[in-house]
Amino acid sequence: MSSSNFQTKLLGIQSNLLNFAYMLTSNRDDAYDLLQDTTLKVLDNEDKYVENTNFKGWVFTIMRNIFINNYRKVVRSATVIDQTEDLYHLNLPQESGFETPEGSIAAKEITDAINSFSDEYRIPFSMHVAGYKYNEIAEKMNLPLGTVKSRIFFARQRLQVMLKDYDIR
Repeated sequence: MSSSNFQTKLLGIQSNLLNFAYMLTSNRDDAYDLLQDTTLKVLDNEDKYVENTNFKGWVFTIMRNIFINNYRKVVRSATVIDQTEDLYHLNLPQESGFETPEGSIAAKEITDAINSFSDEYRIPFSMHVAGYKYNEIAEKMNLPLGTVKSRIFFARQRLQVMLKDYDIR
């Protein structure tokens, strides 16, 4: 593929990439940053693209990997290692994490709402929230991947309806 053809293909999928980036980040500015990082990485690695390979899939995979690596970097940098004598910081009284008593009530209502789902929706949704990937959930529950995805989608929709009075972002 000629370099100009490669760049034309890349420009042709920019809007698709931006939509995907927004889906991953849920933030417009972060989505634009991810799009820019992806575009630069794709251009830097043009020589690694193999002819007759799904170009769009290749580029989307690069974007997803950049997003995952950035996420892992943020998580690592947020991890605090207590090196004080007698683990002073770890032994301090821990806050609940809720700003107000209302926050803990809201968390209880969210938990109660999730627990009110039937097992067929509650289990895959809870596993997804806990960090399991769709294919892992499908494997553990012995269900088709599409069924797992739709159950999580419907559980999420139902939760939004049940908790519509909260300003959840």
